[in-house]
Parts: sequence; structure tokens; C-alpha cells
Amino acid sequence: MGISSHLARLRAVIGHEMVQLPSVSVVVVDDCSRILLVRHAGDPAGWAVPGGAVDIGESPAQAAVREIREETGVQIGRPRLLDVLGGADFEVTYPNGDQVAYVTAVYQAGLVGGTPVPDYEEISEVGWFALSELPGVDLNRFTRALLRATGYLVT
Repeated sequence: MGISSHLARLRAVIGHEMVQLPSVSVVVVDDCSRILLVRHAGDPAGWAVPGGAVDIGESPAQAAVREIREETGVQIGRPRLLDVLGGADFEVTYPNGDQVAYVTAVYQAGLVGGTPVPDYEEISEVGWFALSELPGVDLNRFTRALLRATGYLVT
């Protein structure tokens, strides 16, 4: 799912101006201690931690479970809150010109069901990465800052 109906109505009023949004990011860890990363369709910025906006009436933890299911088709265990992040590294300008300053609740969760596959709407590729591989992976700015802040990326 792309943009929520609520955000679409807001964008109709404010256009591409910067808006601050609550979001979630989920560090999905498998039995081999690898983390799941995704590539966003049409975005050459690099690999990312999966996640997305929190919908109205939804808790951040519910959003974490929903976003992982929608984007990768897998079921995660109960998400554990790691941190809440925001600031310049979490500001994004989308190809259509929309500007968003995300405040993201970062969760960690284990995989409990399914094999990750891209939804081919928002996500074009998925992959598992060992922590030792992360310094050499082409990560987008948002994800690099998130993984540093949560201790997954030490460089």
C-alpha cells in the first residue's frame, strides 16, 4: 500500500511541503542472526530496513506487524521496541516531491512464519545480511543512521 487516505487528503491541502509523520522500522532477525533488508521499488537509494507509516487508530506495534506482512509476506513475533528516532537523517524527499520528516519507532522482531518475498508494489527486492556484511552494503541514509543508532552497524 502506498499512501494512506488520510495522508492523501492532507497532501491535497499542503502539496509537497514537509510533514512530520509517525512511522515504524523493523529489524527482522532470523535464526542465524542475519537481518532482513529491502529495496524500495523505483528508489535507487540503497537497501533499507522494512517499515512504514503508522495508520490512524493503529498502535506502532500493530503497524510494525502489518508493514512486515504487507511488504514481505512474512509473520513476525512480538516486536520489541529498541528506540525512537528522528532528525535530519530521517527526512525523506520522494521522487514525486513529497517531503516527510519521520519519527520512527524502531522494533526488533524474529521471523515466525513464511519466506520473505517482495510485494513488487513498494518493495522490489529482499535479502538477508549478516551483521559483518553491513559496513559494505549499499544502505540508504535513513537505514545507515537507524542501524548505527541501534548498534547493528558499527563503523
